[in-house]
Amino acid sequence: MLKDNYNRSVQLECATCGGQDFESNDDKTYIKCNTCDREYLGGYDELVEYNQGKINQTVDDVKHEVRDDIEQAFKDMFKKFK
Repeated sequence: MLKDNYNRSVQLECATCGGQDFESNDDKTYIKCNTCDREYLGGYDELVEYNQGKINQTVDDVKHEVRDDIEQAFKDMFKKFK
């Protein structure tokens, strides 16, 4: 059975310490890690760039989950025709 929602969120981590507690200005063009005080002068985009591997892994996991669910849905549909 296919799910209604395959949304996932990825908790961004500091490239220096792995912390997940950040502060930012209103438009997120500046971000600071509250654990190690590292500043991301490129803001949110820079932080996303450092976390791209983690983001890509989550996307791949969702792709596999969707594929597996589709395969199971087709198997279930074709069982009815036997």
